[in-house]
Amino acid sequence: MAPSPSLIDRIESIPRRELYFFALYRVLVASLLCALVFGPLTLLVGEAHQPRLAAAVSIGYLILSAALLMWGRNERWLQAIVFWSVMVDIVAATLLGHALPGASAGISMSLLFNIAAASLLLPLTQALLVALLAGIANVAEFLWTAFESITATRTVVELAMFVTSYLALAFICYQIGNRTRRTQQLADQRGAEVANLVEVNELIIRRMRTGVLVVDINGRIALANEAATALLGDMEGTLATERTTLASASPELARRLQRWRNGSHEEQQPLQLAPEQVEVLPRFARLLADSDMTLVFLDDTTVVSKRAESLTLSTLGRFSASLAHEIRNPLAAINYATQLLEESEDIGDADRRLLKIIHQQCQRTNGIVESVLALARRERANPENLDLAAFVRRFVIEHKQTLSSDTDSLEVMISESSVPAMMDPRHLHQVLTALVHNALKYGRTADEPARVRIRVASAERHAVIDIMDRGPGIADGVAAQLFRPFYTTSEHGTGLGLYIARELCRANQAQLDYVSIPTGGACFRLTLSTAQSTFARAH
Repeated sequence: MAPSPSLIDRIESIPRRELYFFALYRVLVASLLCALVFGPLTLLVGEAHQPRLAAAVSIGYLILSAALLMWGRNERWLQAIVFWSVMVDIVAATLLGHALPGASAGISMSLLFNIAAASLLLPLTQALLVALLAGIANVAEFLWTAFESITATRTVVELAMFVTSYLALAFICYQIGNRTRRTQQLADQRGAEVANLVEVNELIIRRMRTGVLVVDINGRIALANEAATALLGDMEGTLATERTTLASASPELARRLQRWRNGSHEEQQPLQLAPEQVEVLPRFARLLADSDMTLVFLDDTTVVSKRAESLTLSTLGRFSASLAHEIRNPLAAINYATQLLEESEDIGDADRRLLKIIHQQCQRTNGIVESVLALARRERANPENLDLAAFVRRFVIEHKQTLSSDTDSLEVMISESSVPAMMDPRHLHQVLTALVHNALKYGRTADEPARVRIRVASAERHAVIDIMDRGPGIADGVAAQLFRPFYTTSEHGTGLGLYIARELCRANQAQLDYVSIPTGGACFRLTLSTAQSTFARAH
């Protein structure tokens, strides 16, 4: 928390106009005193006891008052200016009260305003000191009058009342001024906080992924955040600055807004605001209950669909994991019973073919269960420094031993002796197995054998593994759905292999993409981070 400002800082924050009116009042009082001395008003207060003293003090006081009016508004020296100007007031009032006995009570009373104004602006000790000095000056003038054997125009009781009033007024006005300064300080602090909140709100609205428009009753766009300008095709962001009408920016959106204002329900059909832009779902709300301004929210349908898909996948994953656990036990029992029946000598050849089909389908179902459980577990990745060249060579040697056909081929293409990368070796083996299995299964044309190549290369701050086949390739419509869970074009596929492979890559800060090959075939590219690039991202 920032330290509270000092008393001087709070005093220096007082506006200059307070000093101006204080000095202006002093000039007014000095002018009235000059009128009492030199004008016809002298008859109202009686004859002056010391005419020369009265004339000299009144003229000098008027000159000093005018000087303070012109040069006495410097907030930097406010405390000193207020204190010494009140000292001048006290001295002038004392001398004039003695020179004009008939006006001494009124002059002493005029000091009440000076003491009150000074107490509002000064610390408590200085405010009480000013009041005490004013009282002492009154007592000194009373004794001075008595010493000169002049008939006193004031009594001791009146003098005591003036002294008491000075002190009481100084204390009360200080409390009022102090409370006012604290209130002003709190108001300034709250104002700064509100201003900061306004800036934060504007930043949040401006950076929101949901488009936000504020449209007035005449259909002009008063505010548009960055997402809204992008959705409307305004790359320069001039919609709100030029007060563009919504009808000119998007006629269909303007028509929907007008129908909503007329009482119709919000339409749920997506809307494309600009060519080559995503579809949005507009929502409308009044800015205030009695306001003509309307808030227009433009929800990107792709973001909404991704959120819905994420929730669906999360729910489906939990359900599938629970279901998979329940399926494994009866599935294992069926598989075991099938193996026992196959060992029986009383089973005919036709029945053995049926048992073989049952056994194969049990294995396929068990593979689906294992995939669902692996998807639900989401094991944490433990990336390690790997030599991809050596790792892929070992993988190819091991995988060749499991090839079902002698005509299928699996080749490795590595031009470099060593290719460093960062990834969990278990996850990398699982990803390569899934990709190579798909390439051998689907990367063939008619009855020709499958030819799969694995190419390993190093790029700037990355390592790349390409798994390529010479099959019919993948259609564009299918390629866009490849990595969606449970999406498959095969009757025997689960639709989870590529999805799990991509999730494993993401867990290792790697990337798995499908790359189209113009000459035919399919290519899945695995981009891995190197140790240097991983260190750079971490820092």
